[in-house]
Amino acid sequence: MTGPDFDPVVIRAVYPPPRRIAIIGLSDRIGRPSHDVAGALLRWGYEVVPINPGRDTILHQTCYPDLARVPGPVDIVDVFRRSEHLEDHAEDILAKKPVVLWLQDGVRDDHLAARARALGILVVQDDCIGRRVGGWQRPSAAAH
Repeated sequence: MTGPDFDPVVIRAVYPPPRRIAIIGLSDRIGRPSHDVAGALLRWGYEVVPINPGRDTILHQTCYPDLARVPGPVDIVDVFRRSEHLEDHAEDILAKKPVVLWLQDGVRDDHLAARARALGILVVQDDCIGRRVGGWQRPSAAAH
């Protein structure tokens, strides 16, 4: 986890569900990291909104071609696109004003992160939301 925003504030912003998570770059292919993470988030009670211009549905959820076309607010925008493609989505992300912008493993854009933070958006870069949320799930599951 990188950046100063990964602290209890971020944890409270993403956990526990229900939270609405738009996933940019969600694949319909089983075994792809985005598909596996989205499936886990759904099992853990999150609402997943797939963003993929080439699909109508993924994981039985209505798919949107871009974030701008998603109706209503989203709590978290999770990005599974390579860093060099973030600029393609930056304006939509900033206009949507999620509580958290989460950039997956290997994905960083310090300029976008600074712009998002200036709008009050919490930012996590280069980390997997599935791994983090999964870790938070385990203690509560063990308590039951």
